[in-house]
Amino acid sequence: MSHQLISLSPDLKKLRDEGYEIQIINGHLLVYHIPYVNTKKEIAYGILVSQLDMAGERTAKPGNHVIYFQGEYPCDKEGSPLTGIRDKSERKNLAEGVQVDHSFSNKPQNGYADYYEKVTNYVKILQSQAEAIDHAVIAKTFKVIEDAETESVFNYLDTNSSRAEIMGISDKLNILKIAVIGLGGTGSYILDLISKTGVKEIHIFDGDEFRQHNAFRAPGASSKETLNIQPKKVAYFHEIYSKIRKNIFPHEYNISADKLEVLSEMNFVFICIDNGEAKKGIVEKLLRDNIPFIDVGIGVNAVEGSLTGSVRVTTVTNAKTDHIGSKIDFSDKGNNDYVQNIQIVELNALNATLAVIKWKKLFGFYHDKEKEFHSVYNININDVVNDDHIT
Repeated sequence: MSHQLISLSPDLKKLRDEGYEIQIINGHLLVYHIPYVNTKKEIAYGILVSQLDMAGERTAKPGNHVIYFQGEYPCDKEGSPLTGIRDKSERKNLAEGVQVDHSFSNKPQNGYADYYEKVTNYVKILQSQAEAIDHAVIAKTFKVIEDAETESVFNYLDTNSSRAEIMGISDKLNILKIAVIGLGGTGSYILDLISKTGVKEIHIFDGDEFRQHNAFRAPGASSKETLNIQPKKVAYFHEIYSKIRKNIFPHEYNISADKLEVLSEMNFVFICIDNGEAKKGIVEKLLRDNIPFIDVGIGVNAVEGSLTGSVRVTTVTNAKTDHIGSKIDFSDKGNNDYVQNIQIVELNALNATLAVIKWKKLFGFYHDKEKEFHSVYNININDVVNDDHIT
């Protein structure tokens, strides 16, 4: 991906063609062998690092004038720090394989036109002080840099995480194989949310067709032509989300007793079905295999001409299982209007969002102070109740 990005981006290609040692790692541009002066008035070499803004397969105009640096803080030829570009000095990981010590700020009136202008401006500032000591120093080595990019699950760079400087946090999810059982309103929104994470694999399970009523409680918008075809839900959503990422595996069937073994390979499971008997078998399988999961549910009732009810997220890991019997319903009573086909898109989206936030807490993406394993949002009082905590 790195060599292709450089070839398709005139600014990056110009840097490479002029002899700069450039490399793309996890949405960041690294420029090696940058000469500078340290506090001992010695010539040293550091690395400039910039976040990348993208427009498809090529770079866009940089949205940020700040650049990062790996090395000692640069000085003038007399060994005095270059305070005119100082921004922050702190050692931190921007992403896996991208560690920096300082950030510099030098903003032109109209910002930088491209990454060639941005990089060469900062190189000039640092290199000029080193040249005052030794005219032979130069950043352009024409050294060939190997492509360090590992195969990404995304079809294009995740510049959202790199811009927010949370690549290291996002990477915590990358080794996971996730299953979403049921692609109704809530399950489809869960797929929408986790498709934007770097999880290793996403397995989606549903045996039903995508029909007209589904279009009103799913992410995005469906065409009349698609609805006329009535594709399988997993095929429909696989086509949509394969545009952003790889490794989405569609399973065109409902999970039943004879198909449970496929779940053994998962690291986490979202259960988004109402069938009590099927859910019971799934839960028993996951408990036997010590696979953590989240079960979601919505209960909606019509009261005096308005709808009220609740949105539920129940989490189970090997650290907490004693709440299953009281919090997860394995019956098929159909005792609320939701089971009678009242689904509201914003409640589906909220249910999915709460479930995904909790999942991310379990794996260290978000801080989890409460450590609740059961939460309920009550619509009419706009309140979330957390229960079944562990300490």
